Amino acid sequence: MFWNRKKVVEDIKARAPQGTRIYAIGDIHGHAKLLNKMHEAIIEDAKHSNAQRKLIIYVGDYIDRGVESKEVIETLINNPMSKEGFEIICLMGNHEDAMINFMNSPIDMEIWLLWGGDATIRSYGQHLRDAQGHRIKLDELGRLFNKLVPSSHKEFLRNLKLSHSEGDYLFVHAGLRPGVPIDKQSREDMLTIREPFTASKKRFDQTVVFGHSIFEDPFHKNGRIAIDTGAYASGKLTCVVLESDEVKFISVNTGEENA
Repeated sequence: MFWNRKKVVEDIKARAPQGTRIYAIGDIHGHAKLLNKMHEAIIEDAKHSNAQRKLIIYVGDYIDRGVESKEVIETLINNPMSKEGFEIICLMGNHEDAMINFMNSPIDMEIWLLWGGDATIRSYGQHLRDAQGHRIKLDELGRLFNKLVPSSHKEFLRNLKLSHSEGDYLFVHAGLRPGVPIDKQSREDMLTIREPFTASKKRFDQTVVFGHSIFEDPFHKNGRIAIDTGAYASGKLTCVVLESDEVKFISVNTGEENA
């Protein structure tokens, strides 16, 4: 297994809480093996820190597009990193939000299947076509899918947070609306905003760590830290490591070379 450690410095430094080392992991999208690799990399990296508190924040989009969506959710629920002394925070992504909405009203959320929800449904053991090869009607598909999703998974999804704050950092799935105070941000923007946030140079009171928008490489600029490197397409999963005023990235991938 390989990973890279790249230190990044910005002109205005934010600080993590004293004595705390934070690992924020980008969008996983149904790639449980990559998540396991990342956990291994984090455990190894944490050996080099004297921080008393170790925290992992997952910024959402655990499901869809990848065939191991159910397995990712199961991993997060079982929380293997707690045995290694890590606190865990799981945030809501727009794909988790879409899955919840599909289970509540499949006819109104057919679009979720096009967003990669079909892979999630299959990961729970449900086919989209019946034995005769006919497409199962949405209402019936929703009913069958609901029966296959364990109650523990439904509870996990319902309890996901929209954001989390640590020191000078705010963690959120998609980003924030420039010009709007953090406490006035809409749920929709926190889950789905893209260019109005990523292209803006306007800073917020906290440095925002986010996923959702895919970049070839993670970046740290204009009070923003982007950590979605498109694991489902690139095979590269990234997290940012924050301690004191230091920032670095760890990436793991499905190949044999460094990401």
